[in-house]
Amino acid sequence: MLKRAILLILAVLAADQALKFWVKLGFYYEESRPLFGQWGELHFIENPGMAFGMSFGGEWGKLLLTLFRIVAVIAIGYSLWRMAQRGAHTGLVVSVALIFAGALGNIIDSTFYGLIFSASTPIKKAVLFPPEGGYGTLFHGSVVDMFHFPIWRGRIPEWSPFWAGQPFEFFRPVFNLADAAITVGVVLFIWFQRSSSRKDKHLTTGSSEPAPSDTPTGM
Repeated sequence: MLKRAILLILAVLAADQALKFWVKLGFYYEESRPLFGQWGELHFIENPGMAFGMSFGGEWGKLLLTLFRIVAVIAIGYSLWRMAQRGAHTGLVVSVALIFAGALGNIIDSTFYGLIFSASTPIKKAVLFPPEGGYGTLFHGSVVDMFHFPIWRGRIPEWSPFWAGQPFEFFRPVFNLADAAITVGVVLFIWFQRSSSRKDKHLTTGSSEPAPSDTPTGM
């Protein structure tokens, strides 16, 4: 099972990084291209912070976040190895492998992209290994995001007690394949964990009934 988990991790990493390289080198910053008609678009932005376009605390915050990600992915990798060694449920191993692959994919961006790419701007595409050096330093790269699905755009009703009349969009965050892998992995982990717990509870309840006695009654 561990070999299959490693193959899944490598496949997700390869797809994630190939897509990010293509977008980073082929798109101007904030350029959009249609995807699935009006349902979505490829919209190139770079995220200096957390997943789904959220930011975190300036340069020191960025460094701490990247280091935290590295520690977290090491812990997730160790947990995955332990689960595979113990023969855990296939669904649980797959879900943790997806989380590990997604986390590692974004770590690659935030750790190395500042060193190997030039800056992307609305009028200039990035270059790989520019002679003048990259746009950042080690651990200070930005994560490349590109998927945007503005399924519905409108305004919050005037009668709403919060943000009345303000523009609203669902789904606003721009994300990447690594973010999607993490999200799917977490959902699957919760699903299989709950299913396993229900199964264990059922087996425990079934085995708690007293065994029939061989001693005749009335003795």
